[in-house]
Amino acid sequence: MNRNKKKFWLVIPCIVAAMGVFVWFFQWLWNALLPDILGVKAINYWQSLGLLLLSKILFGGFSGAKEKLKRHNNFGSDQNMNESWKQKFETQFCASEEEREKFREMWKQRFESKFCKPEQRKSEENKA
Repeated sequence: MNRNKKKFWLVIPCIVAAMGVFVWFFQWLWNALLPDILGVKAINYWQSLGLLLLSKILFGGFSGAKEKLKRHNNFGSDQNMNESWKQKFETQFCASEEEREKFREMWKQRFESKFCKPEQRKSEENKA
């Protein structure tokens, strides 16, 4: 228990330092690029921190990763998602041998028409 407390008090300064370095890097990158490119003013450390927080609020929000997955998960639960993928897999790959061969030929034709040059197609036809 005592060992975990020591780790906890060591982790907090590391997180704060990492955030500080990230804000400093953002400030450096802004000041190195944007004044020359767009003609904006250089910013200080606190302005860069404010910009990062503002962009997080506007574009990222503060919900956790699990909450985001729940919002964007169309399946409802992991069990439903697993069943859906299992069903797709079975219909696609566990079909009859003729259907699988037809599927392979269809994709082979699509690949050859988009990526092979006409000379390559002719040489491949002559080999067959």
